[in-house]
Amino acid sequence: MFDAEFWVAVSFFIFLGVLGYVGVHKKVIDALDHRRDRIKAELDEARRLREEAQALLAHYQQKQKEAESEAAAILTSAKADAERMTIEAEAKMNEFVARRTKMAEAKIAQAEVQATADVRAAAAEAAVAAAEQILKDTAKGQVSEDLLARGIEDVKNKLN
Repeated sequence: MFDAEFWVAVSFFIFLGVLGYVGVHKKVIDALDHRRDRIKAELDEARRLREEAQALLAHYQQKQKEAESEAAAILTSAKADAERMTIEAEAKMNEFVARRTKMAEAKIAQAEVQATADVRAAAAEAAVAAAEQILKDTAKGQVSEDLLARGIEDVKNKLN
C-alpha cells in the first residue's frame, strides 16, 4: 500500500510545508517584486532618457537651423560688402585716373606756356642783338652808345 510513489508524494508535501513554514514563498515573492520594481525603474529611466534625448535633438536641430540661417545672412552680407567695395574701388580708380589726367593736362599747358615764354625771350634777345648790331653799324660815337644803351634797356623792359 505504501509504495515509492506514495512516499515521494508525502515527502514532496512535507518539503512544501517546510518551505512554507520557513517563508520561502515570501522571499521568492519579495525577490520577484524587487526585480519587477528594478525593471520598472530601469524602464522609467530609459523612457526619461529617451525624452531628454529627443528634447536635446530638437534643441540641436533648432540650433542647426539658426546657424544655417545665420550663415546664409553672413554670406549675403559678405556678397553685398564685396559688391560695395568693388564699386567704391572702381569709383576711386576713376577719380584717380581723372585727377592724373587733369594733372598731366595742367603740366602740358604749363610746358606750352613756358615754351612760348622761352621762344619770346629768345626772339627778344635775338631782336635786341640784331638791333644792337645795326645801331653799332649806323651810329658812331657817344650819342650812339647812349642811344644804344637806352634802347636796349627799353626793349628788355618791354619784352620781359
